[in-house]
Amino acid sequence: MTENAHDMDKTSAILPEDDDPASRPDDDIPDMSTPYWTERFDKAIVTRGRPKAEVTKISTTLRLDAEVLAAFKAEGPGWQSRINAALRRAVGL
Repeated sequence: MTENAHDMDKTSAILPEDDDPASRPDDDIPDMSTPYWTERFDKAIVTRGRPKAEVTKISTTLRLDAEVLAAFKAEGPGWQSRINAALRRAVGL
């Protein structure tokens, strides 16, 4: 018996054919167009991505010497934040 056939035997033992969700009658599936569900969907607050910071950063293109960039990257992850911190110190912020 191949490994895949063995896995299929395990799956069929766990989920018999008559318990396949696709074979269930439609009565088991709630009608999402009813007022109950449409009201719930209308009230749902959709949030995507991480929350916006109070002070956001600006994306820009900056040309740096290769050695400067290599030195910051050599210190590991967070090199962009370290460059930002160094620039803030340089301008007195």
